[in-house]
Amino acid sequence: MNDYILLMHNDATDSVAANDSAAWDIYFAHLQNCGRFEGGSAIGNGLAFRKVGQPGASGEHLSGYLRVRADSLQEAQSFLSGNPVYEAGGTVEVRELPRD
Repeated sequence: MNDYILLMHNDATDSVAANDSAAWDIYFAHLQNCGRFEGGSAIGNGLAFRKVGQPGASGEHLSGYLRVRADSLQEAQSFLSGNPVYEAGGTVEVRELPRD
Protein backbone atom coordinates (compact mmCIF):
# COMPACT_ATOMS: atom_id res chain seq x y z
CA MET A 1 0.00 0.00 0.00
CA ASN A 2 1.29 3.47 -0.91
CA ASP A 3 0.84 6.92 0.56
CA TYR A 4 -0.74 9.65 -1.55
CA ILE A 5 -1.31 13.33 -0.98
CA LEU A 6 -4.36 15.17 -2.28
CA LEU A 7 -3.46 18.82 -2.86
CA MET A 8 -6.50 21.08 -2.88
CA HIS A 9 -6.52 24.40 -4.71
CA ASN A 10 -8.74 27.38 -3.95
CA ASP A 11 -10.01 27.64 -7.53
CA ALA A 12 -13.44 26.08 -6.97
CA THR A 13 -16.23 27.52 -9.10
CA ASP A 14 -18.46 27.44 -6.00
CA SER A 15 -16.25 28.58 -3.13
CA VAL A 16 -19.15 28.46 -0.64
CA ALA A 17 -19.67 24.74 -1.30
CA ALA A 18 -15.90 24.12 -1.18
CA ASN A 19 -15.79 25.57 2.35
CA ASP A 20 -18.97 23.97 3.71
CA SER A 21 -17.98 22.56 7.12
CA ALA A 22 -20.85 20.03 7.12
CA ALA A 23 -19.68 18.67 3.75
CA TRP A 24 -16.12 18.40 5.10
CA ASP A 25 -17.38 16.53 8.19
CA ILE A 26 -19.18 14.01 5.97
CA TYR A 27 -16.12 13.63 3.72
CA PHE A 28 -13.73 13.12 6.66
CA ALA A 29 -16.09 10.57 8.21
CA HIS A 30 -16.11 8.67 4.88
CA LEU A 31 -12.29 8.66 4.70
CA GLN A 32 -11.98 7.55 8.31
CA ASN A 33 -14.53 4.75 7.78
CA CYS A 34 -12.43 3.50 4.86
CA GLY A 35 -9.43 3.25 7.20
CA ARG A 36 -7.21 5.02 4.67
CA PHE A 37 -7.12 8.57 6.09
CA GLU A 38 -3.69 9.60 7.40
CA GLY A 39 -4.31 13.28 8.15
CA GLY A 40 -4.25 16.65 6.48
CA SER A 41 -4.66 20.34 7.03
CA ALA A 42 -5.69 23.62 5.53
CA ILE A 43 -2.66 25.77 4.75
CA GLY A 44 -2.32 29.52 4.80
CA ASN A 45 -0.52 32.04 2.63
CA GLY A 46 3.24 31.94 2.33
CA LEU A 47 6.20 32.98 0.25
CA ALA A 48 8.60 31.10 -2.03
CA PHE A 49 12.36 31.50 -1.60
CA ARG A 50 15.46 30.62 -3.56
CA LYS A 51 19.04 31.32 -2.51
CA VAL A 52 20.11 32.48 -5.98
CA GLY A 53 17.79 33.94 -8.63
CA GLN A 54 14.03 34.17 -8.73
CA PRO A 55 12.03 31.40 -7.09
CA GLY A 56 9.79 29.21 -9.18
CA ALA A 57 6.06 29.72 -9.19
CA SER A 58 4.63 29.38 -5.71
CA GLY A 59 1.47 27.47 -4.94
CA GLU A 60 -0.65 30.61 -4.51
CA HIS A 61 -3.78 28.59 -5.08
CA LEU A 62 -2.86 25.73 -2.78
CA SER A 63 -5.30 25.71 0.13
CA GLY A 64 -4.86 22.35 1.87
CA TYR A 65 -3.84 18.74 1.69
CA LEU A 66 -4.98 15.29 2.74
CA ARG A 67 -2.87 12.18 3.10
CA VAL A 68 -4.41 8.81 2.27
CA ARG A 69 -3.25 5.24 1.79
CA ALA A 70 -4.17 3.39 -1.39
CA ASP A 71 -3.03 0.46 -3.51
CA SER A 72 -2.71 2.56 -6.67
CA LEU A 73 -3.02 6.05 -8.08
CA GLN A 74 -6.41 5.06 -9.47
CA GLU A 75 -7.61 3.99 -6.02
CA ALA A 76 -6.30 7.25 -4.50
CA GLN A 77 -8.23 9.10 -7.21
CA SER A 78 -11.40 7.38 -6.02
CA PHE A 79 -11.10 9.41 -2.78
CA LEU A 80 -12.00 12.54 -4.78
CA SER A 81 -15.65 11.56 -4.63
CA GLY A 82 -17.27 13.68 -1.94
CA ASN A 83 -14.29 16.02 -1.56
CA PRO A 84 -15.94 19.46 -1.20
CA VAL A 85 -13.30 21.25 -3.30
CA TYR A 86 -13.57 18.68 -6.10
CA GLU A 87 -17.36 18.56 -5.95
CA ALA A 88 -17.48 22.40 -6.14
CA GLY A 89 -15.51 22.36 -9.41
CA GLY A 90 -12.07 22.98 -7.90
CA THR A 91 -8.75 21.34 -8.63
CA VAL A 92 -7.38 18.51 -6.50
CA GLU A 93 -3.99 17.06 -7.42
CA VAL A 94 -3.27 13.45 -6.44
CA ARG A 95 0.42 12.67 -5.98
CA GLU A 96 2.18 9.55 -4.78
CA LEU A 97 4.55 10.12 -1.87
CA PRO A 98 7.93 8.42 -2.15
CA ARG A 99 8.61 5.53 0.16
CA ASP A 100 11.34 5.87 2.78
